[in-house]
Amino acid sequence: MKQAIGIWLAFAVLVHAATLDFKEMSKEINAAADVTAVTADFEFTNNSDKPITITKSDPGCSCVSVQVSEGRLRYGPGESGTIRAKFDMSNFSGSVDKMILLFLNDDPADKPSQILKLKVNIPVLVGVEPKTVKWDLGAKVAPQTIQIKIIEGQTIHVTGIKSSSEAFACELKTVEDGKHYELVVTPRDMNAPGIGVFRIETDCKIQKHRIQQAFGVVRKPSAAETAAKP
Repeated sequence: MKQAIGIWLAFAVLVHAATLDFKEMSKEINAAADVTAVTADFEFTNNSDKPITITKSDPGCSCVSVQVSEGRLRYGPGESGTIRAKFDMSNFSGSVDKMILLFLNDDPADKPSQILKLKVNIPVLVGVEPKTVKWDLGAKVAPQTIQIKIIEGQTIHVTGIKSSSEAFACELKTVEDGKHYELVVTPRDMNAPGIGVFRIETDCKIQKHRIQQAFGVVRKPSAAETAAKP
């Protein structure tokens, strides 16, 4: 009896484990600076001896759309198809990692059979570092500097800075025109919490890179930050 149960369980595991064979489970794309979307095709074949149905694909983000072989979801043994992922990268820069969860046959809602990975490297023409400058409530007023650097080989000018809040004073300094700038930010009141968004305007010819943002925050430090202080 025990042997029969063991055989049945092993068979059940094999049936559940039937997956699609992909030529590549992960892809990396180096995007051009002026494109707003990229597409990646993941080709697969059902090399099992059972039909496999793709019941759901979940990219986990509205910036990624997924199409499975023009809507065909069931694949018999030996049949092939393609999963096409389109990534809208208009709001992203730098290296971005995305995952596409594939649910096959009777997968539970929280356990996809397979995970596809997409990495997109998006050129950063105007680098802003750090993106956020922070101050602790009640601390001494002290300016902090945000570096604005243009990617090597490009000449892009910062044409203006706009702040969303009067709680911060901003001063733009030119280190090298068209290449390197500094944004010096100083809170006006260290005894009240505040947040500011700094809109960095440039003359970049590519629309999606023209406007950058940085942030300033005066806030109460977290318990972990307080504990870490000497």
